[in-house]
Amino acid sequence: MSPTTTPRPSRRVRGGPLFLSADDAIAMIRPGDTVAIGGSGGGLVEPDLLLATLGRRYAETGEPRDLTLVHTTGIGDREGGGMDHLAQPGLARRIIAGNWGMAPRMSQMVIENQFEAYNFPQGVMSQLFREIAGGRPGLLTHVGLGTFCDPRLEGGRLNDVTTEELVQVVELGGREWLFYPRIELDVCLIRGTVADEQGNISLEQEAANLEMLSIAQATRNTGGLVIAQVKHVAEGGSLPPRSVEVPGICVDVVVVHPEQRQTVTHDFNPAFSGQLKQALSHLEPFALDQRKVVARRALAEIRDGDVVNLGVGIADGVASVAAEEGWSDHFTLTVEQGLVGGVPARGVIFGVSTNPAAVLDQPYQFDFYDGGGLDITFLGFAQVDRAGNVNVSKFNKRVVGTGGFVNISQNAATVVFCGTFNAGGLDAVPGDGRLDLRAEGRHGKFVDEVEQVTFSAEQARVRGQRVLYVTERAVFRLGENGLVLTEVAPGIDVRADVLDQLPGPVEVAPDLREMDAALFTDAPLGAAWRSAVVEGDRA
Repeated sequence: MSPTTTPRPSRRVRGGPLFLSADDAIAMIRPGDTVAIGGSGGGLVEPDLLLATLGRRYAETGEPRDLTLVHTTGIGDREGGGMDHLAQPGLARRIIAGNWGMAPRMSQMVIENQFEAYNFPQGVMSQLFREIAGGRPGLLTHVGLGTFCDPRLEGGRLNDVTTEELVQVVELGGREWLFYPRIELDVCLIRGTVADEQGNISLEQEAANLEMLSIAQATRNTGGLVIAQVKHVAEGGSLPPRSVEVPGICVDVVVVHPEQRQTVTHDFNPAFSGQLKQALSHLEPFALDQRKVVARRALAEIRDGDVVNLGVGIADGVASVAAEEGWSDHFTLTVEQGLVGGVPARGVIFGVSTNPAAVLDQPYQFDFYDGGGLDITFLGFAQVDRAGNVNVSKFNKRVVGTGGFVNISQNAATVVFCGTFNAGGLDAVPGDGRLDLRAEGRHGKFVDEVEQVTFSAEQARVRGQRVLYVTERAVFRLGENGLVLTEVAPGIDVRADVLDQLPGPVEVAPDLREMDAALFTDAPLGAAWRSAVVEGDRA
């Protein structure tokens, strides 16, 4: 709906919010509605009771059906929670999401062509809600150019039944941009910690803000119904005004869920939401293995004062290694969910940080990223081809989605892709200053051509980015013509264990060197080692 279009009939509740049961609130969703859902993986700010109730209602009654579901990032726990409550044939007609990896059943339904499915970058999705709230026609951005989101490739479409082209290429000011159009929202499901009797929502026990405000404003301003799940109810007007994230003027229905957990792994950890500073010595230690070797080598690329982003997966080990080495205060770690500072969590609750210094709304974090605020990022990879393109979003008949990967990898000055060389049974054991390759992985991650372009090497060269690919046995950089092998682990045969494992020839640097033996021992690395590794390597 443009600002000049006749507005749709409003579903707004006037005279203050209704306090309803989850069943009664979900009964307000109609067949064919477009429903925006807040939350992130691992239960982070997830309206879990509302999602479970919607799934149960549909299973019992067959209503509401043919929904369009919209969410910014992956919602779930990889074990049937989150969006997987809604993974039922007929419930959804179309889903537009930033990530699919936390809900494997829903992801499998994409492959089975059971509904139309789109994947847009996480930052695009979070900023798009803000554009919708402001009555603008959509989001104009450079993010996604040259990737599978570009309509000249796939336009973000994920399966054969998804045919409508939503993304457009436009030229403005002598540059190409991508335009992601607005979405008309009928209902949204959001979450907070406390609602007062006037519907004001605070998030003081949540580990992130995400885009709860933007989703609520967007839904309210397109005539939709805002349903908020909270843990507690307070007297009207009793919340400190600076603690209110979503004002009551944007809330129609409140559902109280006293058993609401902060994440799927914690009922409540005050170090996640800033109520205390946890001693980092209490963090779980990172055992020396092939993943830790990757994280250690990647850590060497950080310089004092860097602003850093960590991706989910193997790359999130960089934070753990930095904490072990006592280097965390030399740079600032950030997470795309809106956290600045602290130590990002690993695993299913990625998106949480211990001891964050600031908690921003997610759209503003992506503004900072998209504008070039990151000095360096560490991201995982599923496939790398000889040209240097990277795929993390769709491979081996799996739909994972990009998450924040496209925003981050397109805009950081230095990009370090982190992963094991092969997958599926790889047994590479570090120790005594070398790597013992006991069993090769069954699945090669270096391929002739990636199945989907989530990172474009060609675009990276145009932007002048510095790009590395760090594995347990070898390090590559992005050169003018593709991959360039620059380092090999001690104990590894460069020909048999690296070059012959690649799908074709790559350039070998004339100054090919061994990875530092210190990476492959249990001893601390020390600041002198880190400085020696990166000395002169980053301008």
